[in-house]
Amino acid sequence: MPLLEPNPQALRPGTKRTPAPDRVPELHARGTPRRLREELTELLGPDKVLSKVSDLVRYASDASPYRFVPQVVVVAEDLDDVSAVLSYAHGKGREVVFRAAGTSLNGQAQGEDVLVDVRRHWAGIELLDGGVRARVRPGTTVVRANAALAPHGRVLGPDPASAVACTIGGVVANNASGMTAGTTRNAYRTVASLTFVLPSGTVVDTADPEADAELSRAEPKLCAELLALKAEIEADAELTARIRAKHTIKNTNGYRLDAFLDGDTPVQILRGLMVGSEGTLGFISEVVFETLPLDREVSTALLFFPSLTAAAAAVPLFNDAGALAVELMDGNTLRASVSVAGVPADWAELPKEAAALLVEFRAPDTAALEAYERTARRVLDGLDVVAPVPSAENAFTRDPKRISDYWKARKAFVTAVGGTRPSGTTLITEDFAVPPDRLAEACGALLDLQARHGFDAAVAGHAAHGNLHFLLAFDAADPSDVERYAAFMDEFCKLTVERFDGSLKAEHATGRNIAPFLELEWGTKATDLMWRVKEAVDPDGVLAPRIVLDRDPHAHLRGLKTIPTVERIADPCIECGFCEPTCPSQDLTTTPRQRIALRREMMRQPDGSPVEARLLESYGYDAVDTCAGDSTCTLACPVGIDTGALMKGFRHERHSPREERLAALAAKDFRAVEASARLAVAAADRIGDRVLESLTGLVRKAVRPDLVPEWLPEIPGAAARRLPRTHRPAAVAVYYPACVNRIFGGPEGVRGPSLPEAVVTVSARAGRPVWIPDDVAGTCCATIWHSKGYERGNEVMANRIVEAAWGWTAGGRLPLVVDASSCTLGIAHEVVPHLTEDNRELHAELTVLDSLVWAADELLPRLDVRRRVSSAVVHPTCSMQHLGDEDRLTALAEACADEVVVPADAGCCAFAGDRGMLHPELTASATAREAAEVTARPFDVHLSANRMCEIGMERATGRPYASVLLALERATRP
Repeated sequence: MPLLEPNPQALRPGTKRTPAPDRVPELHARGTPRRLREELTELLGPDKVLSKVSDLVRYASDASPYRFVPQVVVVAEDLDDVSAVLSYAHGKGREVVFRAAGTSLNGQAQGEDVLVDVRRHWAGIELLDGGVRARVRPGTTVVRANAALAPHGRVLGPDPASAVACTIGGVVANNASGMTAGTTRNAYRTVASLTFVLPSGTVVDTADPEADAELSRAEPKLCAELLALKAEIEADAELTARIRAKHTIKNTNGYRLDAFLDGDTPVQILRGLMVGSEGTLGFISEVVFETLPLDREVSTALLFFPSLTAAAAAVPLFNDAGALAVELMDGNTLRASVSVAGVPADWAELPKEAAALLVEFRAPDTAALEAYERTARRVLDGLDVVAPVPSAENAFTRDPKRISDYWKARKAFVTAVGGTRPSGTTLITEDFAVPPDRLAEACGALLDLQARHGFDAAVAGHAAHGNLHFLLAFDAADPSDVERYAAFMDEFCKLTVERFDGSLKAEHATGRNIAPFLELEWGTKATDLMWRVKEAVDPDGVLAPRIVLDRDPHAHLRGLKTIPTVERIADPCIECGFCEPTCPSQDLTTTPRQRIALRREMMRQPDGSPVEARLLESYGYDAVDTCAGDSTCTLACPVGIDTGALMKGFRHERHSPREERLAALAAKDFRAVEASARLAVAAADRIGDRVLESLTGLVRKAVRPDLVPEWLPEIPGAAARRLPRTHRPAAVAVYYPACVNRIFGGPEGVRGPSLPEAVVTVSARAGRPVWIPDDVAGTCCATIWHSKGYERGNEVMANRIVEAAWGWTAGGRLPLVVDASSCTLGIAHEVVPHLTEDNRELHAELTVLDSLVWAADELLPRLDVRRRVSSAVVHPTCSMQHLGDEDRLTALAEACADEVVVPADAGCCAFAGDRGMLHPELTASATAREAAEVTARPFDVHLSANRMCEIGMERATGRPYASVLLALERATRP
């Protein structure tokens, strides 16, 4: 063990704990049973089998109120792996569940035996016929697919609120729809063809002209049974009419029996059955969609009403006017949404009884949109809308920012409301549909039912389609609270079916919590047919047992997860998974959701249990060390949970007092540290990369990898010892060269001025001269200490830089321009909590500008571009996302190049100062998809605006990255 390895027990929860009823039992402390682990490892290889108890726990949760711990997790890379697992399961009598994004709300992504991850290696999209069709792999998010389609003016039909995280496999397997899909744009209606693997291992491509012939040879019994079922259904006129009627409104409860009416052959029938089958009939490995036109002209209004029923009563009027989306939000939803960025603060003061409709019209051109708006205004004139708070405008707008903020509030329904639930309670998301013309009546009945059972639920939904969602919070560890929930569900299901003939699951699919009520909705005859479908396709019951079909009348009460209270910063998490696609470590170790889920399992355990001990052993590397600390998770999370900050706090807890003292000493004497670092980098040029790699490797083994950086060949040479000479009197801004740019030089082999020289030169060229203070040496943005959790060192440097900046800028009269985006973020925002009260007042007077903003807003309009390169690719950093200035990077690149590409898979590079040197595997994993996109073609220049991120991207791609300000200086050079 390295000398300074931290003690895992330092992260043991210190609060008093009561063991939870759903805690992982001690017999699972060692993870996967040995024989199962060894057999799958021999079959697939060790890298594809996850078997630690921490692996099993982090895969045990999805966005639902259920939690089932798998016996083992398999990370499948291809169809061969999927077929091998299915064959193994048949031979050993085991069960298999496929999981992609884990955003399912009813437990579909959880299994109790073999869980197969089909997200990590299953992303990709191919556009066909200019985007009219799209071939999409199941691990691709909806947002990623639509990003590829948008330049071609096309879009997918399904548009679930979780589009940023949910993947195509889950969308099709659940027939998810969303805001606008209704019954005509959902997956069932827009899927052109599927490729899937049956439980037997047979692969079917429904687009293959020979598919039926091949299936008949491979699965003759299945084909015969499917055709027999089709004949039986079609011979029953009453049943046929019932099936058709059930799908006139949104319905994802049970199998799509209309597949037997819409398909003529076994392959066509299976194509329909697979949509909405929730992984119980096969694994969908590829989907070809018929895409839809992307109408770019948009007009949207948020209209406030005195009550939920009043809002619901207005829905048919906007439907008749041609609105594409009519979304309903009640008072609880609106008030909870104040936690979402962009939502007016006065929504917190809305009356509980208030409600709102989000109404949107889309059109291919302005004339068509104007016609819609005229009709909408006539409807609006006849409505009794209210303005209970000053921000309520009750008017249509075309402003993209306003529209985006409205939709953020609506799409954050589950997470925002869930984030405000009482600590320690479990969240249930229900989803049902009624005929749209009975929506107002259904709203009134729902409110009465909630009141009778003591629930104060939040309600929202796709009102245009009669589809409502509501959220209930209860304590899953309290038997009486579970009984209250059970009583509510019994009455709710009877109300929906018997009074409204509605759908118990409109778009979230049956899952586990509606399976016991399937027969209530569909009747005995149709339900029996669904069981026969399952038995025909999966006779051994290998796939996803107890999902969709379950004869246990209390199945919806089994596996309910407790939500123990954890650290305040993470406690609002409802484990929705929205954070996962943005996390740099998602394909290496853990995601923000998983970090929190693991922490919650520690809280479920009795103090000192073997399970807790094993979790703590893994948590240091899997959660704390390999967190980039970039906090992009807080941008993705609708309620702003900053798991990066939580991990930095844990890093602090692991530090010994001696480590904290040394870090504070380094901050106090940073001038000497900076000079030494520059000398060391300069000396490295003479020593050579191979020697340094060996030397740092030995020291890392002896001390600790998280303390000693690994030497990387991509590390550039030293910066010049002296900064450019500047003059204060004429300066219109103070220029602060970040310490990384005072230590490291530019990319090797790139000739021209240094970054400080370029900033000074191009600023003067634009008539906006800058001044570099003489005493910048020894100062820093404090991010070095902040990212590592060194609190005292952070305080020292945070206060030093603010005091210095206040003096340099003459008390804030001049802006402070910073030439590294992470350092801009540090000085502008991250130092604030660590300042003294006096220095907080000084900080409030500062104007801190990222060099991108300075160059794009102040310099570019005053410069003449004299030369351009043909192509440029840019890397927007995570700090740019926090600062909101990625558009400036693109604007500057567009001034310097004829073609500018922002990679669709661009994300945080995870180099994170020196974390990419402490854990190079983190940057390699985080950049893999972006690097593949960049290296697929040549570019003349590769641009960013943060030196360490540029080093990380150079390592990932083998291509030199440099600041866009260097490119701007070259492009405008006389």
